[in-house]
Amino acid sequence: MPEKSPSRLSAVTLDDASIGRAGSDIEHERATAIWDLIEENSFHPCGDPGEGPYTLHISQADNRLVLDVKRESGEQVVQHHLSLSPFRKVVKDYFLVCESYYAAIRTASPTQIEAIDMGRRGLHNEGSELLSERLKGKIDVDFDTARRLFTLICALHWKG
Repeated sequence: MPEKSPSRLSAVTLDDASIGRAGSDIEHERATAIWDLIEENSFHPCGDPGEGPYTLHISQADNRLVLDVKRESGEQVVQHHLSLSPFRKVVKDYFLVCESYYAAIRTASPTQIEAIDMGRRGLHNEGSELLSERLKGKIDVDFDTARRLFTLICALHWKG
């Protein structure tokens, strides 16, 4: 097994006070998104002369996503506040398509399911690209890491 790069996240936590706890299904989705993110990622705060691995604590304040980045030792690296407003439409559209997808699984033909799934993946890519743009000059992430972070953002807003 190849050694993991130091430019990565080794832990991700959510702030219970600002994000809150949710039902078991939603908590499972959040835990899965975090596990996927930690399992494979590329993450480096721009301008950080040191190296990771890093920890990420996510909270919300005033309709902003707060990304608090530290080294594994606990040393503060940087904190970024990202407005959630630019994500509102793509997250809403993504949830609508996901609902259609889950409904289609029960009754639609494989061709219809595949078409809806392509739309779902397209919206997920759109959200991932938006996140990459919003992080540009703040945190370097590859596309797959942006996808996993976008999945987590969606899991934070999922109502079940």
